[in-house]
Formats: sequence, structure tokens, C-alpha cells
Amino acid sequence: MTEQPSLSLPARLWLAFLCFWRVLVSRPFAQAVWPLSASYDSGKWVSGAPSPTPLPSPAPPPKASAPVPPEREHASALALLSMLQREGRLVDFLQENVAAFSDAEVGAAARIVHEGCRKVVKQYLTLEPVLPETEGASVTVPQGFDANRIRLTGNVAGQPPHAGSLKHHGWVTKEVKFPSVSPALDPRVLAPAEVELA
Repeated sequence: MTEQPSLSLPARLWLAFLCFWRVLVSRPFAQAVWPLSASYDSGKWVSGAPSPTPLPSPAPPPKASAPVPPEREHASALALLSMLQREGRLVDFLQENVAAFSDAEVGAAARIVHEGCRKVVKQYLTLEPVLPETEGASVTVPQGFDANRIRLTGNVAGQPPHAGSLKHHGWVTKEVKFPSVSPALDPRVLAPAEVELA
């Protein structure tokens, strides 16, 4: 074995510290160092001593996966919008300029949209009010309330508890039952074009 370069005392102390902890926490490192401890005697390498076991080569770092395109990342939201279009023609309604229609025509269209969209929401989502009281009822907002669930409006001053009137009971989703989106489908297509053949 070739002579090793001379190390200063601080360098040797640092190396001893590092080796001490690596031997304690790494079994492969300890197994690799063990034969060396028997082959070095009184400042000289002993010939014929077993050669150290080579350390296993480190595993290559995992390859970064390709970023998911936005339409795949949000496929479930696009699928919901597609279902709202299929059952309630929601996209058609929102894309239409209703300013030219009478209130009666808009109301008739809204009834169809409402019925279909309500069907989809009831089928795939379980909703319930955030607060059970009826709108207009007096409610007390306790100290430590969840600001995601309750929004204070009006004259907001001081620390909770606050007393006020319930303007909207809010909604919270208790259960989601979306079907899985097939990777074979393009989630960006909310409704296919329909062509009637003669």
C-alpha cells in the first residue's frame, strides 16, 4: 500500500471525529474500515493484510419526473365542468351574451341550467352548510374561529366573541365522489362538437 500524505493534528482530529460518527451510524462504512484497522500496526501498513472491502457505489439520484401539464393536474376540475356542461349546458349559458335576451328568456334558460347543474352537484358532491342556523338568525362567532369557514363583514372591531346576523350560512364539501379521469381522454375537451349527418 502506498504511503499516505502527512496530515496535521487538526486535520487528524477532524477525520477521527467524522470516522467515529460514520462507523456508528453506517454499517457498510464500519465493515469497510474494519480490515484497515487490522492492517495498520505501529505506524506502518502490514503487508499481506486483507484489503478493505470497497464501499458500495452510491445509488444514482432519482430522475426528476416530467412536470404534469396543467390540464392533467386539474383533470378532475375539468371533468366536473364537463359534467356541468353535459347535464346543464353551463358552459353554453356562460359563453352566451344574455344582454340581448329578455328576462323571461334568460329565466327559462336559467331553469334548465339550474336543474342539470343541481343534478351533477347532488350526484358527485355532498354539501352541507357551514353554520346550521337560518339566514337572518343571530349568531355568536367564538374566539379562535376558523377564518376559512366564517368571514366577518360590517363593523369588525375588537376581539371575539362577536355577535352578529347570519347573512349566508356558507357551504362546506363533506364528500367528493368524482370518477377517475381516463388518461386516454383529453380533459381539455369539455364538450365535443356535434355533427348531424344527413
